[in-house]
Amino acid sequence: MRLAFCGTRGSTTAPGAEFVRYGGHTSCVAVSHDGDAGPTLILDAGTGLREVTPLLGGRPFAGTILLSHLHWDHVHGLPFFRGGDTEGACVTLLLPEQEDGAGAEAVLERGMSPPHFPIRPRDLRGDWTFGTVAPGSFRAAGFAVEAREVPHKGGRTFGYRVSDGQSALAYIPDHCPTLLGPGPDGLGAYHEAAVELARDADVLIHDASLVAGELAAQASFGHAAAEYAAGLAKAAGARGAVLFHHRPDRTDDQLDEIGRRLAGGPVPVTVAAQQRILSL
Repeated sequence: MRLAFCGTRGSTTAPGAEFVRYGGHTSCVAVSHDGDAGPTLILDAGTGLREVTPLLGGRPFAGTILLSHLHWDHVHGLPFFRGGDTEGACVTLLLPEQEDGAGAEAVLERGMSPPHFPIRPRDLRGDWTFGTVAPGSFRAAGFAVEAREVPHKGGRTFGYRVSDGQSALAYIPDHCPTLLGPGPDGLGAYHEAAVELARDADVLIHDASLVAGELAAQASFGHAAAEYAAGLAKAAGARGAVLFHHRPDRTDDQLDEIGRRLAGGPVPVTVAAQQRILSL
């Protein structure tokens, strides 16, 4: 499978000259089967969703958008996805089952409707279907997907494991493991859900909004340290870790330094960069 990093930031976009190499769009990863002309599975719909349209080669999108949760930086790209908001598109959008039982379209409409936005989800052109998923296994766009709930602040949040039968990726873009205790090294617990998602994965794409020295003051915002992402990859036997969901004020030079500092560990660590293509 092929992964296209279309948005790598967290919380809000990061425009400006200091954020060019790693990109300024928020969370979005497009996944393609080997041999496909374009992506059929999209992980999260942050502003990076705009960057999926050029990958489609002029065709309308046909596939699944899978949301990890409903924070703004993971949904704000939806009404600006030209490849999906067009005649001929066929889109299934799935999000975590809500604790209050609200349906997928209804909960999306809370933030995407007047007076907050001029159109509602149902007004998107093409054939859109909205649904929820529970923790467990299901299929989406020809991939086998495992969903597990992970701790994060302010709404139910899932991590996902995606496999095509040959390769597997783990996607945990927002994760606050310190909510489950300090863990063996003070960075947060290597808890069952996270370890099982990342177990023997070819790559773990993980929240790296913070670094270890920032945890004491900022872990309460709901995020993990880059060092935790590398440690989880090692604990789970993943073959590589990609640091993701960069703080919006984390400059290219600072991300370079984080990448250099973690590059010599037992698991290869790279820093997610917008427009990077990764083949598994």
